[in-house]
Amino acid sequence: MGSGHRLGRPFGWLWGAYGTSALGTWLAFGAFPLIAIQALDAGPAEVAALSAVGAAAGAAVAVPLGPWVEFRRKRPVLIAMDLVRCAALLTVPAAYGLGVLTLLQLALVSVLVAASDITFRAASGAYLKTLLSAEDLLVANARFESTAWTATIVGPPLGGALTGLLGPVATVAADAASYLLSALGLRMTGGKEPPPGHRDVVRLRAGDLLDGWRYILADATLRPLFLNTALFNGLVMASSPLLAVLMLGELGFAPWQYGLAFAAPSVAGLLGSGLARPLVTRFGQHRVLAWSGTLRALWPVGLTFVGPGTGGLLLVIGVETGLILCCGVFNPVSATCRLERTAADRVVRALSAWSVTAKAATALLTAAWGVLGSLAGPRTAVGLAGLFLLATPLLMPRRTPSPVEAEPVR
Repeated sequence: MGSGHRLGRPFGWLWGAYGTSALGTWLAFGAFPLIAIQALDAGPAEVAALSAVGAAAGAAVAVPLGPWVEFRRKRPVLIAMDLVRCAALLTVPAAYGLGVLTLLQLALVSVLVAASDITFRAASGAYLKTLLSAEDLLVANARFESTAWTATIVGPPLGGALTGLLGPVATVAADAASYLLSALGLRMTGGKEPPPGHRDVVRLRAGDLLDGWRYILADATLRPLFLNTALFNGLVMASSPLLAVLMLGELGFAPWQYGLAFAAPSVAGLLGSGLARPLVTRFGQHRVLAWSGTLRALWPVGLTFVGPGTGGLLLVIGVETGLILCCGVFNPVSATCRLERTAADRVVRALSAWSVTAKAATALLTAAWGVLGSLAGPRTAVGLAGLFLLATPLLMPRRTPSPVEAEPVR
């Protein structure tokens, strides 16, 4: 990805808005569980329920928003979702300051933020497709990917310092401010957005809610990519809490060592996102997608063999570095393929269905692996996740046909 490749002023503002909100998200990473524990004396079950209910209910709320947003201009929707997240998050420090904060409020805020996240991501994909030509989509997605990894590297340490100085509520306020700045950035993109397709948007039929899934599953390329992504991400996320239990409990790693094991490898995400465009230019989209999707599945099984001490720490860092490098290549290529393969009048519904399924799969697999970990032990559960991940390349697309043209909505 060449730094000199200019994508225009509107994209620059969109990119800046994305980076600002991503940094805010990582500044506040883990803030809600910490607030629940420190301020509300919540136990492990309540903290787990807070996370699970927020994600699941947020995904459910987002389902009808996909077809509703599809036939509206996307930039106002993006700004609205930023403002909703800002307002919802600001209620937390306000209630905390007044001494009236409750777990129910944290759960409701989690639902609003999760639903807005899904809707924002879907609408931003459609908006990006109106801003740029098809040949620039990979450059843009690679820049988003590199920005995401930069925020992952920088955000948690800054958030930890802010939490240490002012408490976790301060990071929530910072996250809210980031969404306000993102909304202002989106306002600055300017330009005239093409009008959405004509349709009676007042009446929303029940069948419209399933349009996104129908579209994905009917496409020979999107279908396996969709299944692969949902299973891969779900298994990786499901094994993460168990790896934390293994490293911080049985193996006796200090919290700073655990943090280092996952922060340091994030630099590989920057390298991977920078390699995505040159690799596609040389080898083609399908080959890069297939190889990076296969190689990323080979690393996690190595976590089964983590031991105590420096050797174990270096093993985790090595595995995570390889995994993140491959994901850094795969993610922008996959996102570009997904946008190219989706007709312009189906983007929001398809991306909403994609995100909702990803969250649901992660929640389901995390619950299942929690039970597995309690029965067989965390190391066995982590190992089984790695073994299942080895099968995910079987779900990769066999080919990537030419991008489709927009079809009329029926």
